[in-house]
Amino acid sequence: MFKDILLAITPSELCDCAADAAFHFAQRFESRLVVVHVCGMVQGWGEMEFLESSGEVGRIKASVEEYYKDKLKGLDNYEIKVVPGVPHAEILRIARKMNADLIVMGPHTKEYAEMRVRQWGMAGSTLEQVSQKARCPVMIVAKSTPYGEHNFLNIVAATDFSEQADCAVFYGGQIARHYKAGLTVFHCVDAGESGRVSLGQEEIRRSIETAKANLEERYGDKLRGIKGCSFEAWEGMPAMEILKLARMREADLILMAHHTREADPEKAFLGSTVVQVALNSTCPTMSVNRHFDLRCGLMYDQTGEVVSETGMAAV
Repeated sequence: MFKDILLAITPSELCDCAADAAFHFAQRFESRLVVVHVCGMVQGWGEMEFLESSGEVGRIKASVEEYYKDKLKGLDNYEIKVVPGVPHAEILRIARKMNADLIVMGPHTKEYAEMRVRQWGMAGSTLEQVSQKARCPVMIVAKSTPYGEHNFLNIVAATDFSEQADCAVFYGGQIARHYKAGLTVFHCVDAGESGRVSLGQEEIRRSIETAKANLEERYGDKLRGIKGCSFEAWEGMPAMEILKLARMREADLILMAHHTREADPEKAFLGSTVVQVALNSTCPTMSVNRHFDLRCGLMYDQTGEVVSETGMAAV
């Protein structure tokens, strides 16, 4: 399903959950895996220009390979890249060059481990920038899943009815068809800011009914035939309600788009809802902002419907 995977890491336990997911996908789908460590994630900027000439890059590369040596044993097609530079810029550059169809990332920052208990939803700028600008889906893995159990049986796709959210929903439809998974498409009626309910009960009821009708009209025909496909809408704080629904559905994957006030996803910042969900979910969260097809032997149109076979065997 995933043919060319980029795993962006720091060789530490902060990225172990993301690394486990990427290694599993690479083994399961016989993918090419490129493990990328950008020295700017750890080293001081003043030392960057000396890293190549001093041999420090080679030393760091060896330490990355040593750190992951046990999990790399089952992989035949992998490469470790250690480069100096601006982290998000190098990750995006390498992803474009290798034509990645998935970027896998963890929190990446030491500050995340220290501040998460104080600032719910805190994320490093590298994570935000990559998720904002990547041309392919970005999977954010912040919690541990037992190695080898990264299966997608129940998927939740959250939508705000924007074009970017449509891309996330239809990509979720492709994954659901491929895995024969259940899919729940969800819209949260934001009843008020900061947890305060500013809408009356009758307004909330009407908004929920309208949202459910919109879900059926916008996505129903395009997702028809997916096992266990359902549409849900209720009110609350979006991040909290998405997490609640994911727990209720025992979701293995949550799909979302950026906060989409900007029409151009290049200008849209990673919204606080996505950050809060990604870093507090017990399952991986995938950020999808553009139409993207699974490379699994089937060709899809922009609605996620199968249009032809490519001749490759689906995994």
